[in-house]
Amino acid sequence: MRVRLNHVAGHHPAAERDSLPAVRNLSITIEPGEQVAVIGPSGAGKTTFLQVICAAIKPSAGEVLLDDMDIWSLSTRQLQQVRGQLICAPQVPPLPPRQRVITSLIAGALPAMSLMQSLMNLIYPLKTSEAYQALQAFDVQDKLWNRVDRLSGGERQRVGLARVLMSPASLWLIDEPLSALDPTRAEQAINSLLDNATARGATLVATLHQVDVATSKFSRVIGLRDGTVAFDLPASQVTTSELTKLYAQHEHELSNLHAHRDTLSQLA
Repeated sequence: MRVRLNHVAGHHPAAERDSLPAVRNLSITIEPGEQVAVIGPSGAGKTTFLQVICAAIKPSAGEVLLDDMDIWSLSTRQLQQVRGQLICAPQVPPLPPRQRVITSLIAGALPAMSLMQSLMNLIYPLKTSEAYQALQAFDVQDKLWNRVDRLSGGERQRVGLARVLMSPASLWLIDEPLSALDPTRAEQAINSLLDNATARGATLVATLHQVDVATSKFSRVIGLRDGTVAFDLPASQVTTSELTKLYAQHEHELSNLHAHRDTLSQLA
């Protein structure tokens, strides 16, 4: 799915009506099948950026086009159909605590299921094999029949990512997918996301705090600061100087700067 933003501004849902937009004057095009990392300090507007794309927030200015359709000019039914072609995975997965993992995963596949299949799923979970494979991609396949409230924070996050693999969506919007994972699990998780997106031809946009992951795993990196685009570059062209300016007054968030320097030296 192609994403195009034309001079878009948008407010965070919790913001005061007369406050400055969380993102403003965004003009960005993301082509089908691209894998894009979005980085920047806290408060840069990364989450709002994703919510604007997935039609969770109506922009206060500009156009949001998905596959060249202005999504806010569509009827309610048409907008619902478009939303069925994308999935937005928040940093904290909205998994009901008393629900079993298998049920939460299959919920991600509902847009591709018929009404009869959806009703049958209430009696006995369908697509258990697909759900097992999705969990296996993140090494939590043994949690298939567990209740969500029995999972650790890291396990819950990986189940949320597995839910993305269950979706029929062609646009994946993922907010901080590695925040609760240790380095080994993070490496496995990001590789699984990228590999599966490539295999399906899905467009992947992920916000990240891990600068080294953004620059070493993704082909394109967008840097946001104060709600605007600071840079939009191929990963190989993101310099330490660019990062230093992006995180000015937020240096404590740039803990991966040395790792980024190592990555640059390896690419040189």
